[in-house]
Amino acid sequence: MDPKTTIQSGQAVMGLELGSTRIKAVLIDRNHIPIAQGDHEWENQLVDGLWTYSIEAIWEGLQDCYTNLRKDVMHRYGIEIESLAAIGISAMMHGYLAFDSEGRLLAPFRTWRNTNTGAAAKVLSDLFNFNMPLRWSLSHLYQCILDKEEHVGKIDFLTTLAGYIHWSLTGRKVLGVGDASGMMPIDPETCDFDEKRIAEFDSLVEPEGYHWKLRSILPEVLKAGENAGALTEEGARKLDPSGHLKAGITLCPPEGDAGTGMVATNAVRPRTGNVSAGTSSFSMIVLEKDMKRPHDVIDIITTPDGSPVAMTHCNNCTTDLNAWVNIFIEYQELLGIKVDKGEVYGKLFTHALEGDPDCGGLLNYNYIAGEHVTGFTEGRPLFVRSATSKFSLANFMLSQLYATVGVLKTGNEILFKEENVRVDRITAHGGLFKIPVVGQKILAAALGSPISVMETAGEGGPWGMALLASYCADKAEGMSLADYLDNRVFAGNTGTEIRPTEEDIAGFNAWFKEYTDCLPVERAAVENKK
Repeated sequence: MDPKTTIQSGQAVMGLELGSTRIKAVLIDRNHIPIAQGDHEWENQLVDGLWTYSIEAIWEGLQDCYTNLRKDVMHRYGIEIESLAAIGISAMMHGYLAFDSEGRLLAPFRTWRNTNTGAAAKVLSDLFNFNMPLRWSLSHLYQCILDKEEHVGKIDFLTTLAGYIHWSLTGRKVLGVGDASGMMPIDPETCDFDEKRIAEFDSLVEPEGYHWKLRSILPEVLKAGENAGALTEEGARKLDPSGHLKAGITLCPPEGDAGTGMVATNAVRPRTGNVSAGTSSFSMIVLEKDMKRPHDVIDIITTPDGSPVAMTHCNNCTTDLNAWVNIFIEYQELLGIKVDKGEVYGKLFTHALEGDPDCGGLLNYNYIAGEHVTGFTEGRPLFVRSATSKFSLANFMLSQLYATVGVLKTGNEILFKEENVRVDRITAHGGLFKIPVVGQKILAAALGSPISVMETAGEGGPWGMALLASYCADKAEGMSLADYLDNRVFAGNTGTEIRPTEEDIAGFNAWFKEYTDCLPVERAAVENKK
């Protein structure tokens, strides 16, 4: 079926994801191939010391994104979108959206980026014997309780950004298990919120005398493939003010951006993993069994079908690298030479591979922000060398590239060495891998593991969400999510694999030892910065 007929017959599937800097919608056909897209750029705001997006910005962004999708369909095929086979909503995970019984937002949306929850996360981690990250929804809720915020007593519903959008479109207060796992711990046996820890939390806050119990204000948790409701007339108008989109379309469980990344890289089966490397970076390894003990630098979340996942999240990745590349672009412009940014990146990245495997003693700390994994609450970008270091362009660029995955290696060392986690395939995606081979080769050396990159991984989270919606539409066939992705979507395509050489691994490890040993230099820079 050609794309135009697919859309006209209501057989296309839409995935929509609200990321930190862009909202994007993707239409796919029944072969899971993208056939149209729309987007909207936005930025969070710092209001009263907290990072937020206003409700108005959320809906203006969603409507503009969908309008741009409609325009793309009209430009390509000359038709309007009237019905779809299924819709999936995803968004940045974690954060805090609390509503009263009338559906009114009680406090400004607090995003994952806020780090004011340290006291709450510490109490909950000790209470649960489980690492509760600062950005998780329950950490935000308990911090509001510690801070005696008046609105807490009025809470009727607590959810994530994806959960809020889904509720607005369908009337259903539900959440996919992957996104739910970023609110509070999940019981792997039930694929639902952990009842033991719910009871522990209720006992902790009982003296406050709130009218609610935790379970009563949380969304219902659903696994991938389960029906999560249908688009209402009101929801259709909120998404498409033009009035063309019809109600009644099935929606799959809303998910977080971690889960859509897993799906987009076919990494939902145990012993598979993926790495996303862009402005920030994170790795996710699907576990075969529980870890021996909690680690405060490793988050335990789940796949969209409920398998436990060990996540290492790093705040910094390519921002500092991009700043250095822009210096070379500025120099080229100063000489009056025409600049092709893609060519500059390609030349510098490729030249980096000619450097010494240990970067000749050059170090870079790309800490634009703090890094919890290495113990920094704030950061300062820092390039370090000694008088005897081999200061060449290739070594300089290689040290910049190594720095993008240095913190990621720190977290994964715990998984591979202390927890003996085994992984058969790691798939990478994100801006670091746009230049062929280079980023892939460096990540392979850092993790000491083969790294694959798929062409489809560039489609990103919205495509992954569309795949989950498609899986929901096809669920009658009774196939597991992992089998569905293996057999129907990727059909044996595991991407292009690069295996690290012993020399690559030894070189990165030598650089990494010096990087770790010299962290006090970065700490001194932070403590004495002006």
